[in-house]
Amino acid sequence: MTPEIVLQVFRFGFLLLLWLFIFAAFRVVRADLFGGRTGRVAAVPPRAAAAAGRKRGHKGPRTLVVTAGPLTGTKITLGEQPILIGRADDSTLVLTDDFASSRHARLTNRGGQWYVEDLGSTNGTYLDQQRVQGPLLINPGQPIRIGQTALELRT
Repeated sequence: MTPEIVLQVFRFGFLLLLWLFIFAAFRVVRADLFGGRTGRVAAVPPRAAAAAGRKRGHKGPRTLVVTAGPLTGTKITLGEQPILIGRADDSTLVLTDDFASSRHARLTNRGGQWYVEDLGSTNGTYLDQQRVQGPLLINPGQPIRIGQTALELRT
């Protein structure tokens, strides 16, 4: 090949890599601003497990407590409504943590049991030491970590 053709191939390759980088950066920004993947349906736990929990008289957790981070000591009374956690002003728990996304995670009550779900955050949500990939059942006292903030469900 002639040097001109080799130079053109390198220029085209560099341009392609630049566009791929820009596309990836826009996807990350969009996920941070708009809450990640849209149109995802969370898996629903079996109804039998939820019914068994109610039959035993298990009341479940009643409070969400911030145990570490800038909002340590903050308590939220749990009801039937989901708890949205993130930096967005319309979140139930608004975090002032640079490592939290606008719409970072959601806690959902399903039959008296609470589940945590990551909403496509950049830095992830952790239940104990496990990264949350899909809806995970939260046991009272299990730490939920979002950036520098740690949360627990308490009865």
